Amino acid sequence: MVDSPLTAAHPPVQAIRAVVAHRESLARAGLSALLQAQPSPPVDVVAMAATAEETVALALELRPDVVLVDGRLDGVQVTRSIRGAVAPDETGVLLMLGAESDAVVFEALRAGAGGLLTSTTSSEDLVRAVAAVAAGEALLAPSIARRLIEDLIARPERLDVGPELLDELTDREREVMALVAAGLDNHQIAERLIISRATAKTHVSRAMVKLHARTRAKLVVFAYETGLVRPRTDTATPQSTARDWTSPGSLDTVD
Repeated sequence: MVDSPLTAAHPPVQAIRAVVAHRESLARAGLSALLQAQPSPPVDVVAMAATAEETVALALELRPDVVLVDGRLDGVQVTRSIRGAVAPDETGVLLMLGAESDAVVFEALRAGAGGLLTSTTSSEDLVRAVAAVAAGEALLAPSIARRLIEDLIARPERLDVGPELLDELTDREREVMALVAAGLDNHQIAERLIISRATAKTHVSRAMVKLHARTRAKLVVFAYETGLVRPRTDTATPQSTARDWTSPGSLDTVD
């Protein structure tokens, strides 16, 4: 049987496969119902977990597109365990954090979390975050981005890497990395540099490979830790040509 032109031109949208992990049963049920009620993008919650061990086991068994994890379920260790066994382009990890310290934020990013949200995130932004992380993007709630930047400014002794880390990058890759760290997605980078979106994505991917950054969020951390990008303060202008991370918008996404 030959597909009609309409069928061939408009293939069905594949649902995002998600695992929801939360220690409270009502929260698990509520989050699952919220995600599955969204028509676009469609989300299929394939499993729910109540413990860290169960979360990791389900992630390794089912290989969902995204795992939404309550940070109180030892979210950093859950992320580290999943990242150690599953490639980030196969399964993304989205953590929901509460009042965790800055150290936890750093550890979550270094463990390979694809996104960090707060308990005050709206339902609309939660759905957007799930879709973004499932697509391989890195996403930070603005309040978490601000905490990350402020920590890097106030406590430079915590920087783990120096500018020599960037020696392997070309000038264009450094430029693209700076734009990624400033919050631009591939489409915006392409417009800024007058290149195609595919070329922008290639530059981002090459920078990640060269720096051994398994996620785009870690690429952002490296940009700040190496001094490639210096966030704007009240008395200084940004070193990057891109917009500030905390510019208006509900969430900051890196494609």
